[in-house]
Amino acid sequence: GAVLAGDPISAGVAKGRAKVLRTGPYEKTLARGEILVARASEPSWTPVFINAAGVVMEVGGPLQHGAIIAREYGIPCVSGIEKATEEIRDGDLIEVDGTSGTVKRVKE
Repeated sequence: GAVLAGDPISAGVAKGRAKVLRTGPYEKTLARGEILVARASEPSWTPVFINAAGVVMEVGGPLQHGAIIAREYGIPCVSGIEKATEEIRDGDLIEVDGTSGTVKRVKE
């Protein structure tokens, strides 16, 4: 699949099903091992990170809320992936590489 390049935020590699959140964590929750895909996150989203295997965000640098939480929890995270919530669909099998800053779809 196509490789989406962004900014490495929290090191490590995770593979899992994407869960795209557009309006906030109250829209739906993450099952353990899913990868959170969102424009950005806010402090109220913190509980969503507990089950996340990885995090992909469209905006936000290393000091953005989601970036800090991802590092705290040791979750691979990439930010700066423009249109991530449009390019990645719910249920897509993706791999997040928080060390290199890439996200790619995995063939099933």
